[in-house]
Amino acid sequence: MIPIKNKKKNLKVTVEEMRNFSFNYIEKYAPSKQQLRTYLLKKYIKSKIPNTNKKNLTDLIDVVLQDLEKSRFINDEFYSKSKAKSLIQRGSSINKIRSVLLSKGIKDKYINETIERINEENEDQDFFSAVKLCKKKRIGPARNENNRPLFYKKDIAVLARAGFDFEVSRKVMDIDAEEYLKIINLL
Repeated sequence: MIPIKNKKKNLKVTVEEMRNFSFNYIEKYAPSKQQLRTYLLKKYIKSKIPNTNKKNLTDLIDVVLQDLEKSRFINDEFYSKSKAKSLIQRGSSINKIRSVLLSKGIKDKYINETIERINEENEDQDFFSAVKLCKKKRIGPARNENNRPLFYKKDIAVLARAGFDFEVSRKVMDIDAEEYLKIINLL
């Protein structure tokens, strides 16, 4: 006769399993707290563990997340700063940085601190980010002088969709080619 294994998992095994999944996910993606919470919730809802409801599951996930925060494996303040830095390097506007951090589940307190730090380091960060975006997409001042008036509205729209306000977009679009090249060499 083949012995039947008891499929019920006890609480300690489930918490250890969650920690292991969390460590693997953190190692691979470096997520925010909310991203990790969502990942674990999806993972355990799909696994269909018997005799567990969503409330108990979220309580277990919160315990694991608090433990990871205490041991500094996840830190939303650090995540906010590092994500903002990488977005600035890509030429993202401050509005886009704010919306990305909000979508990642970062608290307003950390977002405001990060935005204030960006503004302290460089007052005109949006202008320089818009210039980087123009270089990257070859729009505005990066275009051939003969084609710039033809694509003016289209280029302004690209900058607007990237989160830059009209004043910054117009300021970047009005740069002449020589000044643009000087700015690009400084960046």
